[in-house]
Amino acid sequence: MRLLHTSDWHLGQHFMGKTRQAEHRAFCDWLVERVREHAVDALIVAGDLFDSGAPPSHAREQYNRFIVALRATGARLVVLGGNHDSVAMLGESRGLLACLDTWVIPGVAADPAEQLLLLPRRDGAPGALLCAIPFIRPRDVLKSEAGQSADAKLQALQAAIREHYRALFALAEARRRELGGALPIVATGHLTTVGASASESVREIYVGSLEAFPTDAFPPAAYVALGHIHRPQRVAGLEHIRYSGSPIPLSFDEARQRKEVLLVDLGEDGLEAVTPLPVPCFQPLLTLRGDLAELAGAVVEAAAGGSAERPVWLEVRVVADEHLPDLPARVAALCAGLPVEVLRIRRERGDAVARLCREARETLDELSPEEVFEQRLAGAALDEALAGRLRGLHRQVLDELREERA
Repeated sequence: MRLLHTSDWHLGQHFMGKTRQAEHRAFCDWLVERVREHAVDALIVAGDLFDSGAPPSHAREQYNRFIVALRATGARLVVLGGNHDSVAMLGESRGLLACLDTWVIPGVAADPAEQLLLLPRRDGAPGALLCAIPFIRPRDVLKSEAGQSADAKLQALQAAIREHYRALFALAEARRRELGGALPIVATGHLTTVGASASESVREIYVGSLEAFPTDAFPPAAYVALGHIHRPQRVAGLEHIRYSGSPIPLSFDEARQRKEVLLVDLGEDGLEAVTPLPVPCFQPLLTLRGDLAELAGAVVEAAAGGSAERPVWLEVRVVADEHLPDLPARVAALCAGLPVEVLRIRRERGDAVARLCREARETLDELSPEEVFEQRLAGAALDEALAGRLRGLHRQVLDELREERA
């Protein structure tokens, strides 16, 4: 049995005013070709298919086009709901999509047996049992109790999620015995696990000290296909518990990550191999950091990866101690005529101010307020007129405070 594990597509995402529509279209086309090339039996999307509960029409159209294109390859599709997805929206078409070899599990079912799927191989023979577990909302598995502390609620939620996995895995084992006892069992999930490394685009699911699900709470499945964390990774170093990560970078801190989908080979005895398939970069984006002189060269270098049709999207972090009121204009001048587009500018303090602050903290008890203020002025590199005005305002504030205390 051969699975392809992916997650966190976030169809319909707008990134700082930019649509990701072209990237998602290119990814879906690429993915269909990989399914065909590797003779994949079933494709799993482990949550966050869409970026919001009310995705734009072009995102829904892309979803529908992908289902039709994938069906022509002979592979089955399993879609799990994530924390960004709407249970109602995903569920409204599940009956229709079942006719197109697509199983949709939008949320936790009232009958756990509805989440147990028998995945066939391409020849129609049983290939694996899937414990299809989507994002679990507290209301799906818990009843609120008055007077519970936040920690108690989180402990109860963790125990309920563990029990949901246990019960569904027990159903899978019973079904496997009915079928002869030679099928691998696969589980899914959309949650944060202990030790997982996230990024700034990941929306935390559970808030509190117990939000991460323990790795040892997963059942002994041959493979656990996880979503929600956007960086591909093994969980606790285990080969069989994996995040596939998002197929495209969803924030600037993901820009240098290697994006991939995971080809999973299973046999009667369990997991045989996991093979990452690197996803091409469909839209370059970079973070550049330095002072204006350093950025001039960095922008030229970054522009080599862009084109007029596909400029590089940039986050520019300008390191400077002096006040730069015309910073956007200066950055725009550096990028003029180059195939780059600046989506965000951030200002960072340089070493001089940081050093001054350290020195001020070290000697604060020894300095008067006037001396502290003068040191801060010296580090700000202001013109004399503005510095004189600030000194006057500072003296005025000090005088008023001293009068109040007198």
